[in-house]
Amino acid sequence: MRTVVLQFWLSLDGYSCDPGTELYRVMEELPDDEHERYFVNRLRHAGTHIMGRVTYQEMADVWPASDHPVAVPMNDIPKVVFSRTMQSAGWPESRIASGDTAQEIARLKQEPYGEILAHGGVHFARSLIQLGLVDEYRVTVLPVAVGAGTPLFAGLARPVRLSLVNSTAFPSGILELVYS
Repeated sequence: MRTVVLQFWLSLDGYSCDPGTELYRVMEELPDDEHERYFVNRLRHAGTHIMGRVTYQEMADVWPASDHPVAVPMNDIPKVVFSRTMQSAGWPESRIASGDTAQEIARLKQEPYGEILAHGGVHFARSLIQLGLVDEYRVTVLPVAVGAGTPLFAGLARPVRLSLVNSTAFPSGILELVYS
């Protein structure tokens, strides 16, 4: 059975790295070829990318026309967008899941071919966490504190106990923490 891996970028003080924020700009400016190669290799392990509507639309506007190394796995690997309002998904290798999130994830877990890689938006990520659907948390911590923003783990009904599986530090100060 496939696992659901939540991949998420946070500031050192726990805020989401949302497009358009100062934290996002810092992330884009961090030169780290080693982390980029590592990240692209991680993306290639995915059998399916899943995301909410907002993240899907943001990525669909960028990756199809990009020559960045991340674009290849993002464009080639099948994508499922969770939305009850979208009528069509124009990014190649995409389909819409409009039913119950837990049931849709259960179906995806039965399919073959690699991990199910969940990309934030924070609202989609929180829904997966609250439903208990995340098997592994892959948190990329950026070496900056921002003091405000949107926290990933706000509003939990109860603590989520995690075990550190792996940690990797990169020359830029980026740290990847993997928990199950």
